[in-house]
Amino acid sequence: MRRLLRKHRYWLAPGALFTLAALCFLLSGPGRAVTAAAIDRQLPIYCVQKDSKVISVSFDAAWGNEDTQNLIDVLGQYGVKATFFVVKQWADKYPESVSALHEAGHEVMNHSSTHPYFTKLTRQQMIDEVTACDDRIEAITGVRPVLFRPPYGDYNDAVIDTLRSIGHYPIQWDVEASAASSGALIQRGLDRCTEGAHLL
Repeated sequence: MRRLLRKHRYWLAPGALFTLAALCFLLSGPGRAVTAAAIDRQLPIYCVQKDSKVISVSFDAAWGNEDTQNLIDVLGQYGVKATFFVVKQWADKYPESVSALHEAGHEVMNHSSTHPYFTKLTRQQMIDEVTACDDRIEAITGVRPVLFRPPYGDYNDAVIDTLRSIGHYPIQWDVEASAASSGALIQRGLDRCTEGAHLL
């Protein structure tokens, strides 16, 4: 399972991120999903159980695409495959970037059509948001998404139930790579990443 870029971090220190990636032995592979333990509460996937030093890298693409090719190049330099959760509006505006990500071997998955707070939507509105984005991604890449990251990390039981009912795995993250400097970014990731972590 691979993962993707967060809206305002799309331009954030890609070199530092992938130095971190190299240090963490980033690879992709199947694993058993771990959803935080809870009683009577629906939760998305935050990480997967792995016995080796493997984590998932993901990005949320919702705004500009200025650094897309640079990001693809750096990922390629380190042999890292990531998952990009894209918004339909972004895919509509930058279809060439969606194609480039797919052709470089990265997963292109669903991050909604218009980036709303899903807990404020009706069930049908949620379905419409997901389906429209699925359709657009499939039209560009030929692959229909099965992973979905709720915008803003916003979810409740109704959101999770709805996503699962339409065949999507809801994906969150357990390590967020945000820091004031490249060095701090690397150290934060090294301190927090464990086997099977999802790095955003």
